[in-house]
Amino acid sequence: MPQVRIIAKNFMDMVASLPAMKLDTLYQNAFICEAILRSLPPLAKKYVVQILFFDGPVSGKLLEQWVLADGVTKHRVAIDRLIQLRIFIEVSDKKRESSYKLNQTFQANLRKHLTNGGVLPRETMAAVVKLPSLEELDTYALEQWECFLLLLISSGQAEKPTSLSSSMMKIFQRGLLSQRDRDAPRLTEGGFQFLLMDTNAQLWYIIREYITNSEERGTEPADLISFLLELSFHVTGEAYNMNTLTEIQRNTIKDLAELGLVKLQQVILVWAIGRKESWFIPTKLATNLSVSLTDSSSRKQGYVVVETNFRLYAYSSSKLHCEILRLFSKIEYQLPNLIVGAITKESLYTAFENGITSDQIISFLQQNAHPRVAERLPSVPENVTDQIRLWEADLNRVEITPSHFYDEFPSRDTFEAACDFAREWNGLLWEDSKKMRVVVKAEIHMNMREFLRGQK
Repeated sequence: MPQVRIIAKNFMDMVASLPAMKLDTLYQNAFICEAILRSLPPLAKKYVVQILFFDGPVSGKLLEQWVLADGVTKHRVAIDRLIQLRIFIEVSDKKRESSYKLNQTFQANLRKHLTNGGVLPRETMAAVVKLPSLEELDTYALEQWECFLLLLISSGQAEKPTSLSSSMMKIFQRGLLSQRDRDAPRLTEGGFQFLLMDTNAQLWYIIREYITNSEERGTEPADLISFLLELSFHVTGEAYNMNTLTEIQRNTIKDLAELGLVKLQQVILVWAIGRKESWFIPTKLATNLSVSLTDSSSRKQGYVVVETNFRLYAYSSSKLHCEILRLFSKIEYQLPNLIVGAITKESLYTAFENGITSDQIISFLQQNAHPRVAERLPSVPENVTDQIRLWEADLNRVEITPSHFYDEFPSRDTFEAACDFAREWNGLLWEDSKKMRVVVKAEIHMNMREFLRGQK
């Protein structure tokens, strides 16, 4: 099972893979245009905003003049991303020099949105009953999400059937769970890694997989992407009538409610001869969908303290926290608001065998460090992090990384540009500057190939 890697550009790669006609259809919605703009690299955003009110193509050489000498690689990455998303349409003049013009649909709708301001995708409704407060909504979202993850952890031990819809179960079975014959479902290597991710990364993984298998449910991926991005512009805590949604959108909302992205409410109107009124209320999980994964403002306060003697104290009453810590440590006892355990060689070996890496464990402990220790550097004692890595090294004396080898570059400039590109994508494994040879990770091979084609 390949390692699960969740980053913001993965979702945008999915958008970029849509056919040109479907992308143009997406860009007819001004809110989608804004969501796509938010997702772009900083330099790409700059290009779009600067030429948004300019009609006609802009010379590629002119764009290069807007960048400092040390920003050439970022410039190429920005241009590539804009072309992939069909925000930039590449044209060539008589001198065969590249120029770029904005996608007319994207340009017109984003102009109108920025100039006149956008009307919300749908109007809020006057609630028949009292709506939950923002604090109650946050609590609900957290409880739903934790319940969702607990079902994943305990799926192999659960005696009663889960309440998840078939859509969500397919996501589990796609990469997080495996099952043989009549055996109980088991977490895959990717499933164990998924549990140690932060909430934003977990959410985007689920959303991405939900979109990927949408065609199996008879739903167009483009329609689903459009609705999810549109949902991020709704107001947290406001009620929206379910009758304003299509049948597909209503089914999607019911699935999202299982994750805690929305809360569903329903009431029977006595004065309307038993007519039911239903609405959904977006939580912060839904309204943050178009926010970059690198935004740390939504991360929860930490709760873990690790001591130099490998003792672990987690100030939490959450059953989910206890089960996650059990993935790589030995839990000794649990009090109403305190979990006490120890990081042992045996507990770590179990984690490594399940596909969890030392870096993932250390990163989890650092990201979830209690505020009292989070301010000190390092937040996890060095002797503990060093020993975790050493114990992993005992099992992994040889590391195999799928990769691709490149040589016979036409010029040194092309070779150096390729190396810079690989570094930018965190995929450079080895380079030989004398013989102009380079090895990159297999996961960036397609992007590297497209980049080199553009260098010709």
